Amino acid sequence: MSTSTTTFTAHAESVPLQRDATIIGLVGLAHASSHFGHLLLPLLFPVFMKEFGLSYSELGLLMTTFFVVSGVGQASAGFVVDRLGARPLLFLAMSIFIAACVAASMVTGYTGLLLVAALAGLGNATFHPVDFTILNQRVSAPRLGHAFSAHGLTGNLGWAAAPVFFAGLGATIGWRNAYVAAAVMYLAITAVLFLHRDKLSTEVAHRDPLAVAQGHAEHDMAFMKLPVVWWCFGFFLLSTMTLAVVQSFAVSILKAMHGISFESATYTITAYMLCGALGMFVGGFIAARAVNSDRVVAMAMASGAVLLALCGTGLLGATATMVVLASTGFAVGIGGPSRDMMIKKATPKGATGRVYGLVYSGLDTGFAISPMVFGVFMDRGWYGATLLGAALMLLLSVGVALGVGVRTVKNREPSHSLA
Repeated sequence: MSTSTTTFTAHAESVPLQRDATIIGLVGLAHASSHFGHLLLPLLFPVFMKEFGLSYSELGLLMTTFFVVSGVGQASAGFVVDRLGARPLLFLAMSIFIAACVAASMVTGYTGLLLVAALAGLGNATFHPVDFTILNQRVSAPRLGHAFSAHGLTGNLGWAAAPVFFAGLGATIGWRNAYVAAAVMYLAITAVLFLHRDKLSTEVAHRDPLAVAQGHAEHDMAFMKLPVVWWCFGFFLLSTMTLAVVQSFAVSILKAMHGISFESATYTITAYMLCGALGMFVGGFIAARAVNSDRVVAMAMASGAVLLALCGTGLLGATATMVVLASTGFAVGIGGPSRDMMIKKATPKGATGRVYGLVYSGLDTGFAISPMVFGVFMDRGWYGATLLGAALMLLLSVGVALGVGVRTVKNREPSHSLA
């Protein structure tokens, strides 16, 4: 017979708050560094266009490379996390990010940038199955809503820190040295995680191959038969296509549509991420109390779609567009913790790493597709249409989120559990 993973999680009253807070903080630090890594290349797109003579489509292919590698790796990493534990993969990922930053500091052309994109994508691949396995096993259940909130919030802070980091250091020591500084930062974060490595350990699922062969235990791939898992994948794909537009092209769109300076446009993206972090904080309290997580997610995404569509119409002035775009981050951020709770409710017992790995590879798929599609829009000068298209993707994700809720309820009728 197969045995389910024995978790570390206990009741909140028997677990000191400091213990939970330390684990949440360490995972949040790692998550922030992974989101920082998403922007290693996009923030310097204007520099690469000028220095290497690249088009928007070529730049979009860089991000497609990053997220294809990350998506394939993430779906695979979930199985490894369930079998070997989360901690070894976390340290491997940090090492790869260090290598990517060093390589970025030495690139001489497009081929080198493609290599950096692939390396950074490989480093990013393990974070979500690693993070959520640690949180689900090590944080007491009543505090999970706040843990998911902190997880999303720190991710947004990682995104928010990247523009300031590269804009500030790039202007003072040059973009190549800024990448060296980023490598040093990743090294320092790795050292902090290593010093507290005992708090990042997880138990693994032990299975009897004979029991699986004889049909007495579920196969590792059995969770893929559940429709709700693929609906979760679809939600991440659609909602992330919107985020990819904001991260990759919003600076160029703001400059083209309203004549906003590069610096102001870059700081607008930082404001978007900070508003998203604030939304995550508020959303944590909502997620801890909400019964229907899917409805919270749907309302948040619908609100974000409306605000983004307003920006795409071109009817707003420069200042109003920047303010509304930043506010979109807050609306979407509120749904973040409920989104993670929605995935947890849809996850069969004992399959945390596998499900989160597959579902979050939908995020990578969205990031991979979006630059290719909307990069063509940008090359043709369809700047407003790019934002309207991104708003449409976010609106479609509303229906998918509600579909996840319906199928999660159906899955609870006969109990689904995987070892």
